[in-house]
Amino acid sequence: MADYDLTPRMAPNLDRHLVFPLLEFLQERQLYDDDLILKAKIDLLNNTNMVDYAMDIHKSLYHTEDVPHDMVERRAEVVARLKSLEEAAAPLVSFLQNAAAVQELRADKQYNLQMLNDRYQIGPAQIEALYQYAKFQFECGNYSGAADYLYQYRALCTNSERSLSALWGKLAAEILMQNWDIALEELNRLKEIIDSKSFASPLNQVQSRIWLMHWSLFIFFNHDNGRTQIIDLFNQDKYLNAIQTSAPHLLRYLATAFIVNKRRRPQFKDFIKVIQQEQHSYKDPITEFLACVYVNYDFDGAQKKMRECEEVILNDPFLGKRVEESNFSTVPLRDEFLENARLFIFETYCRIHQRIDMGVLAEKLNLNYEEAERWIVNLIRSSKLDAKIDSHTGTVIMEPNHPNVYEQLIDHTKALNGRTYKLVSQLLEHAQGQAAR
Repeated sequence: MADYDLTPRMAPNLDRHLVFPLLEFLQERQLYDDDLILKAKIDLLNNTNMVDYAMDIHKSLYHTEDVPHDMVERRAEVVARLKSLEEAAAPLVSFLQNAAAVQELRADKQYNLQMLNDRYQIGPAQIEALYQYAKFQFECGNYSGAADYLYQYRALCTNSERSLSALWGKLAAEILMQNWDIALEELNRLKEIIDSKSFASPLNQVQSRIWLMHWSLFIFFNHDNGRTQIIDLFNQDKYLNAIQTSAPHLLRYLATAFIVNKRRRPQFKDFIKVIQQEQHSYKDPITEFLACVYVNYDFDGAQKKMRECEEVILNDPFLGKRVEESNFSTVPLRDEFLENARLFIFETYCRIHQRIDMGVLAEKLNLNYEEAERWIVNLIRSSKLDAKIDSHTGTVIMEPNHPNVYEQLIDHTKALNGRTYKLVSQLLEHAQGQAAR
């Protein structure tokens, strides 16, 4: 299933440190030859300061205890540079480690800069040294130290571009430490800046949104509420336009979120139109499954795609997260996906049939006869299905569903508030743009 591996498309939109977890997953799943993965890791490490890690991988790849001379020289350079930066940032680091002194800082950055200069002889040079030291720590793989220093740096920095760069670094560090709650806060902070900042070119803003969505996948598929929040972010007009323009492969993750989300949303119908429009630019078993069920009404095709979807999920670094339970591991998202995918097929199939043969239905759902009967009984018991089973003929009889006028009115006006909000936002942005000129 390496055909559906998105790592080559994802990697250019990620910090190189964020690519390592993807390579680790691919190595574990054995989708590629082990030597190929090890070489990719060394190529990534060449532009970082994680020289010891690169040496270890070189030894594993070439089955030797010897390492190239240039790696040894590089290690000496890194150690010397780290010591130099540590000395340059020492005055400010010492101040930040003094809890009593830190309490003197205020929300006013200009006051803080003046106070640091007057009382502690700490000026712009030392603040810049803190940024360089934090960045170097990140490149060495010390994500905890880098996150702390970047947070402190942003509290003192008055350069908006440099502060934004520090925020990207802080987000990457929190992701790599798997601090999902903090990472989500930084993600939202970064989104707010990207959406409100005045970029030199609209293309730069689109690219920033694409980076943000790629980085967000680590958070959304690990955070408790992530599957709802990925829809909130990716399905916004500006972000969905960016996906359709430059990153259609992200439709896989939005499609998965819609399928496993317990609350069916009004936006789902609009998303199906997007899937239909983008079939020429991107498709995989997950997007094709939705097209089979909701566009082509091809239930045999949907059944085949559902089997392929399982493989795609198991081999995707974001979707195939394993949870260890006792002596075995499970992939929770796969189980949820298959359960909801069956429900999608069943709901659509029932909408166009009044009496359904149980054997045919079992085949469409990739279940045997007994499993299908038990599954439908559970749906009826949980009030998800208005139907009854005729055991003599082995059929499911759908109860006629007469549309309620009031429900139809509510459905049609449900999205009105959101559309009004978007329209007002666009008008305000346009007015602000005109005023700025």
